[in-house]
Amino acid sequence: MGKITLTVNETAELIGVSPTTVYNMAREGQIPHVRVRARIIFHRDVIECWLRGEYVKNN
Repeated sequence: MGKITLTVNETAELIGVSPTTVYNMAREGQIPHVRVRARIIFHRDVIECWLRGEYVKNN
């Protein structure tokens, strides 16, 4: 079983942008993420759905 979460760097590589862009997108609420203390983490399945345009925010 592989990792279910991604770091900022892993997410940046997956979507083809820089880590700085991922940080900015997270800060602006443009990409689904979770904050755990000072870290930003991404759920791989949610990011893959988001990339396909299938992500629906639950709030």
